[in-house]
Amino acid sequence: MLAGQLALTIAAIFTGAAIYVNVAEHPARMMLDDAALLVQWKPAYKRGAIMQASLAIVGFLLGLLAWHQSGQWLWLAGALFMIAPWPWTIFVILSLNNTLMALDPARYGVEARPLLEKGNRLHAVRSALGVAATLLFLAASVG
Repeated sequence: MLAGQLALTIAAIFTGAAIYVNVAEHPARMMLDDAALLVQWKPAYKRGAIMQASLAIVGFLLGLLAWHQSGQWLWLAGALFMIAPWPWTIFVILSLNNTLMALDPARYGVEARPLLEKGNRLHAVRSALGVAATLLFLAASVG
């Protein structure tokens, strides 16, 4: 079923991007000085948010379509895990990100470092939700 295979592909892309932030981008950013790390984070966050939000919605919709076509509950479960980063981001991460966006790197870079560390821990939940969605879609596609 094409919708299911596309859902699996989108979930894997979402998950790879989320994990990349946790294990590569964030640690590299934290090697920068206090002002530079905030300067780097701001545009990366804006671009990453658009990409990951879009992938989550597309993966969710494709998972729902696969569930509708097959009736197999694993597609629905995967779709719910795929959309779960939206409420997690809105209700848990967004206030932190808004605080970081408001900081002036020249004056408050030192304050950004612990906030970015916390943000990376919170972002790891998004990565875990992506892994769960990917595994559920994989199980649905082979089951």
